[in-house]
This record gives sequence, structure tokens and C-alpha cells, in this order.
Amino acid sequence: MNATRSPGKPVVKKSKRGEAAAPAVKTVKGKKSKITPSSDNPVADTDEAAVEPLIDLSDSQWFLNRELTWLEFNSRVLHEAEDDRTPLLERLKFIAIVSANLDEFFMKRIGGLKQQIGAGMRELTLDGRSARQQVKECHAVIRAMEARKEELFSQVCALLQEKNILIEYYADLTPKERKQLRDHYYANIFPLLTPQSIDPAHPFPFISNLSLNLLVTVRSHRSREASLVRVKVPVGLGTQRFIRVGKGDHYVRLEDVMCNNLDMLFPGMEIVSCEIFRVTRNANTEKDEDEADDLMEMIESELKERKFAPIVRLEIGAGMDPVHRGRLAAELELDEANDVFEVPGLLALRDLFELVKLDYPRLHDPIHHPIDHPLLQTQRNIFHTIRDAGSILLQHPYESFSTSVERFLREAAIDPKVRGIKMTLYRTSSQSRIIDALLLAAQNGKQVAVVVELKARFDEATNIRLAERMEEAGIHVTYGVVGLKTHCKVIMVVRQDFSGLRRYVHIGTGNYHADTARLYSDVGLLTCDQVIAQDVTELFNYLTTGFMAKRNYQKLIPAPRMLKKALIAKIEREIVLHREKGDGLIQFKMNALEDGDIVKALYRASIAGVRIDLIVRDTCRLRPGITCLSETVRVVSIVGRFLEHSRIYYFRNGGAEEYFIASADAMKRNLEARVEVLCPVESPLLTRQLRVVFDTHLSDRRSAWDMYPDGSYLQRTPQESDSAEGSHGLLIGMTVRRQKELLRQKNKKTKNKQ
Repeated sequence: MNATRSPGKPVVKKSKRGEAAAPAVKTVKGKKSKITPSSDNPVADTDEAAVEPLIDLSDSQWFLNRELTWLEFNSRVLHEAEDDRTPLLERLKFIAIVSANLDEFFMKRIGGLKQQIGAGMRELTLDGRSARQQVKECHAVIRAMEARKEELFSQVCALLQEKNILIEYYADLTPKERKQLRDHYYANIFPLLTPQSIDPAHPFPFISNLSLNLLVTVRSHRSREASLVRVKVPVGLGTQRFIRVGKGDHYVRLEDVMCNNLDMLFPGMEIVSCEIFRVTRNANTEKDEDEADDLMEMIESELKERKFAPIVRLEIGAGMDPVHRGRLAAELELDEANDVFEVPGLLALRDLFELVKLDYPRLHDPIHHPIDHPLLQTQRNIFHTIRDAGSILLQHPYESFSTSVERFLREAAIDPKVRGIKMTLYRTSSQSRIIDALLLAAQNGKQVAVVVELKARFDEATNIRLAERMEEAGIHVTYGVVGLKTHCKVIMVVRQDFSGLRRYVHIGTGNYHADTARLYSDVGLLTCDQVIAQDVTELFNYLTTGFMAKRNYQKLIPAPRMLKKALIAKIEREIVLHREKGDGLIQFKMNALEDGDIVKALYRASIAGVRIDLIVRDTCRLRPGITCLSETVRVVSIVGRFLEHSRIYYFRNGGAEEYFIASADAMKRNLEARVEVLCPVESPLLTRQLRVVFDTHLSDRRSAWDMYPDGSYLQRTPQESDSAEGSHGLLIGMTVRRQKELLRQKNKKTKNKQ
């Protein structure tokens, strides 16, 4: 397979060698100097004079746009649907993922930008763009991406048809099949439908977010006047979008069945036309917490308002009558030229997740079963195991979430020596074993305190229900600090050990959600380090009171109070040590690099010659590879089977290496408006495991994309000697081998004792 360059608008002129053009570099006045960039020292002074490049790091040209780089990430995800190395149903999955991602992008990002435009805000982004300019550019990128997505969907459907999996048109079915579907429709769909007229006597109906709708034109046989009627397609609540027909895996779309049986809804009427449309509403409805008397009541009010929030996108099926198109745009208060998206194929391709679940093992990735961590494979009390090990590093989804984190809470709930449990909860499933364990602990008389983040976007309703359920069981539920989201992932168990009270802690990079723990790549730490435990105690006291003053943290670095300053200070320290000793190295693995101050600090480090490896999943404002500015920086994005979600920070620190795991990305909102924690990983055994993660991703030849100065990406081309597997496949294999090796060592120790 040839390497693929994803689309990006070049903003940096390239030299004949393909390097980015060098920025203007000034030298210290009065010093004779000659600047000769090299990989080790991008600014070398042959006359040994002190030369500092006085580049204006606030210049907008050095920053990429947050929204456009996030869309670029989705282009890489879509490429997985294009890659013939990806199994067919997995290719369908990636099309569904991108479709769902774009829905959220309109709800969150375009919605927010439109609010800025409406408020008359003129402030420019770091990259020098206005809100209006960003919306215009994002729309252009999305239209191109939608066209590419539709083309890929057609290609994948053609390949699936060869496997006898196809989406058929109702009109192409046999009379017998149409009769069966009509009977099914009458019994299971028809009772759910509520046609709503659109005429002077009836106000334009409310259109719910992301709903599929039919716009039906009907005419009475006695009248020449045509009327418009809206009919909602009842997808959800047990109704599938794709209805199986006949034998095998042949499907018909629900809206296609409805369109061809409208005579039931409109008996005696002439059906002139049936067109389809879909709307997307703004999800930015947050209110000021400082003015709220009851936070839960405020969030519930926000959820109600979100249902009626302004519409930011109208999608219509191909060939809609121009008059109807204009009517819908006007009624929904949209700019027809910019906010209406005509889709040539199926709308709402996120519903393809229904078909992705089909049981065809050869059309999916090989089944992955997370293994139990070697130290947690016995029935021995988990707290004794943690106490003996000191700390245990967990790697999900390679190692089981159920037999580690869920077991940690489950055993805490039933252990008679456990006195209390404290936990933060950002996202979890509604049928969570995490919640079951907390409820059981409360029933068993433990002191249980949970900090629930009610404002976790799109999980607010779930979290409100869970909070109420826990409060009814006697759990002490709080909602964090006013004005800040609680995004850290922390559990503390207080246990009466032989030597007194001891605290056991879990700190993770991912949510306490069993479903995503099988799909997201995350790391976590189980530890009984009492310094970390004391810091966690301070953290919970802060979360439950909101009092920040005079809290002393010795190992944990929390946001928003300390984390951003600490990261910048460590970057600056790396610069100083590199100048003294050389061989400076910074490596970050994260979802997004968006904060301007962190980007500037990394630029300064690169100018000083520090090597910087950034494994950034999606948004990255920094532009690598620019001569005299960022030529020691490489940015790599891993896109594959699992969603990269872990945050790991590394500093060479003059040989005294430092590794940290965190709940926070290098984003302004994480560092300044959320409660986060950065936690050191100190055990040599565990840091070697984190080193393997870095090295595996950086050497990946299957799933890795290299970023160019203009923000575009090039997927690496594997050589014959390279592994055919990407990082995720390699880490699955490494985890199994590590398990076998640790078990071998464990058995050897047991035999020696005997």
C-alpha cells in the first residue's frame, strides 16, 4: 500500500530540499555570528559568541488552527476505511466513527464559534483567525470530507455485497419481501409515527437534534393545493435503522420502508414527493455556576435548553426541491448558502454501527481478549498484592479493566478492613459495575464519598441519575469545585492494615468506564505510596470543600493551580541541562497539544537544540520541522484499532529521567479550567514499561502518521523488514510476552523458596 498524504493547506514555503523556509533570525547586537543549523544544534555560533534567535513566538504563523487540525485527525481516521489492510466491517466502523465525530464537531465546536459570531466577539485565535473565518474554512474541509466519505461508503458497500451483505432499495425487493416488510411496518413502526402538518394553521414543528425526518408533500384528490408534512423517523428506543429482509444479511433502510408505505399515513391522498432531512443543534448551553443555587437543577435546566438550542447544520437528501430547501432553511433560521449540506447518499452514517456488529470474524480485527495483569492473577487479597509490589502499572485495553480497577473497588466493598472509599467520576456506563461496587460498599457500612462531574459533555443526564441513585444509598456525593470541571481519575481506599491505616490509590488516564476500557488505550497506576496517598487526600479535601489555600503537594502536580507552570518549568529545565550536558530529550504522548504557552515553551526548547518527540492523537498547534524554530521536533499521530487516549510525559532531565502519567492533555481548558493531576511513575520496572510504549509508537510503520510543517500528515510506508502490525498489535503481543516472563520469574522464585 502506498503512503498517503492527507490533505492540508500548505502555509510554509519549502526549500529545494523540502525543508520549511527559515524564519527571520536576529542575533544579539554587536556580536559577529554565523548561524549554521544542524540536527543537534539548530542555532550554532562558529565564533562562540552568544547568539539567541529573537523569533517572535507569538506570531500567528507559528500556530496551526485547533479546529482544522482536529478535522485533519478525522481525515486520518477516515483513511482507515480506505486502507485495504483494514477488514471490511472495521472499514465500515471507521466511516461510522467519522460521521459521529463530525456530528459532535458541529454541536460543540461550530456551535461555539457561531455563539462567538452572534456575540460580536472579534478576538482572533493564536493562528490569527476570526470565528467567522474558522466556520467558513471548517465548512469547506467538511464538505470535501463528506464527499470522500460517501465515495468510500459506496466502495465498502460494493465489497460487502460480494460477501452477501448489502443494503437494498425497497423498490428492488420481490413482491413477497415487500409484503413482509409492509406487515412488519404496520405492526412495529406505524403506531410510532406522528405526522405534523406545516401550514398557516400549524406552527413549524419542533425538530429534535440528530433526528432523521421525512418531508412529505401530499395533495388531496379534490384540491390542486399541495401540503407539507413532517414525519420523524423513529430510530432508537428499540427501533433499528436497518431492517433485515429475506434470508442472509440483506437490509433495507427504515426511512425507505416508510417512504414506500405512506398511503397508510395519508389514506386517499396523493403522495407528491418524499424528501429526507436532518438537523444538528448547538450543544453549548452552559450557564454560570456562580449564579446557581442548585448545581443539579442548573444542569437539568441546561439539558432542557439543549433540546431547543439553535440549529447549526441542516443536512438534506440529494435532489430536494429548491423551494423546500429554502423553506426549511428559513424556518430553522439558517443561512441556506453556508449551513445547508446536501448529502448524495445516506444521511446519519453513524447508524452504520448497527451493521458493524454483524458476526463475521474474518471481516473484523482478530478478537482481542484483555489479559489479567500477572500480579493480579491470584485470588490473594489485592491490597496485599499492591502492598508487596509497591506500585502496579496497568495498560488498557491490553490488560483487563475488570480484573484490576473493578476488582480493586469490588474487594474494597467487601473487605472488612476497609474503612472508606473516595473516588472521582467523570464518565461511566449507566449499568456500571463501578457503581455497583460503591453501592455495595455503602451497604456494608463503609464511608463512601464520590465527586461526580455533572458537566461531562453528553453524559450529564447519566451522571445526574447515578448521583441520585448513590445519594439514596447513603453515599456522600459532591460535584467538585465551582467553575472547574473535575477531570482527574482517582480512587482512594482507606484500609486498616496490620500497622495502622494505609491508603491505596488508583490514578488513571482514562475514565472509569468498562466499555471504553476495551476500546481506548490508557494507563493507570495502583499504588500504596504514602506520599502520593497523602497528596490524593489533599486533592479530595480540595474537591469536597473548594478550599485551595496552603495545600501541600509533594508528588502529585494538580491543575489548575500548579500543572501548567510545572510543565513549562520542566521544559525550561531541560533547556538549561541541555546547554550544560547536551542530549536533552522531551517526549509527550497525549490526545491534543493546544495550549499556546506550552507550544511556545517547546519552541524555545527546540531552538536550544533539545530533541522533542510528540505523539499527539489529534489537535496539534505546533508546527514541526521549521528551520531554526522547530527542526528538532517530530510530531507523530497513531491511528489504528484502538483510540489512543493515554497521557504520558517524559523528561530526560540530565540523566535523572522523569516519567509522569496524567489525566490532562496540553490544552488550555485542561490546564486552566479543570481539576487534573500529573502523577510520577518512579519504579524502574514500571518506567521501562512506559519506555516500551514510547518506543513502540515512535517506531511504528503501520499506524503512524508524520506531521509536516503545514499541518498535513504522511502515513509511513513499511519496509519489507518491518512488522506488518501497528503499535496496537505489537503491544498486544508484548503484553502477552510480559505476562509469560513475569509468571516465569514468579514460578522461579516460588521454586527457590521451596
